[in-house]
Amino acid sequence: MGLLDGKVAVVTGASEGIGFATAKRFVQEGAHVYITGRRKAELDAAVVSIGATGVQGDATNLADLDRLYATIGADGRRIDVLFANVGGASMAPLHDVSEDDFAHATRLNLGSALFTVQKALPLLNDKASVILCSSTLGSRGIAGAGLYAAAKAGVRSLTRTWAAELKERGIRVNALAPHTTETPMVRGNAPAGTDADAFLAMLAAGVPLGRVADPAEQAAAALFLASGESSYITGIELLVDGGVNQL
Repeated sequence: MGLLDGKVAVVTGASEGIGFATAKRFVQEGAHVYITGRRKAELDAAVVSIGATGVQGDATNLADLDRLYATIGADGRRIDVLFANVGGASMAPLHDVSEDDFAHATRLNLGSALFTVQKALPLLNDKASVILCSSTLGSRGIAGAGLYAAAKAGVRSLTRTWAAELKERGIRVNALAPHTTETPMVRGNAPAGTDADAFLAMLAAGVPLGRVADPAEQAAAALFLASGESSYITGIELLVDGGVNQL
């Protein structure tokens, strides 16, 4: 028996990376999983690979979120697990940050989390598990990461607030805070002229465990927060960071 047998889960931004690995693990654990992604070809490939139901859409677009939840409702299903995974932002030092950069980072991280969860409320079962994707950077001071770190710190704050607001329904709200994980997005962040493997090796050098995370390791932590294994846990931020924020 799987840890999510008979459950319905939603994972946003699941065409690749941590979202993909988490959706795959949820399916393996018995859940019926709905996944979203902006790019149709990548989403379609993920659906076939995982065995999930795909709904193309952008988690920063409220109409797309409405369509996602309308699809789930029309299927006669309600939600037991919601992983608001979408996030990201370009890095820029303070003197280079523009108004557009601020709007983008806020919308992509705080806005997507806020409206993904808010619009799911009518479909969330009592005792559901809600997982937000924060980041280890939300509690660190890394030059050039100010907007992203601030937005993810905001996601951490929302986790506490919503855990308090939804406790009467038995809905648990927790945050998953990954450190550097080997995903296509991270590999694509390698500076121009730098080999992606060399870039990852450089990042790994700063991790106490001596390596970056595999997406499956983040998925395992998300599964813990999604399942009854964490039934007495709410309002936390689970750092899956190889020790970076601890040592």
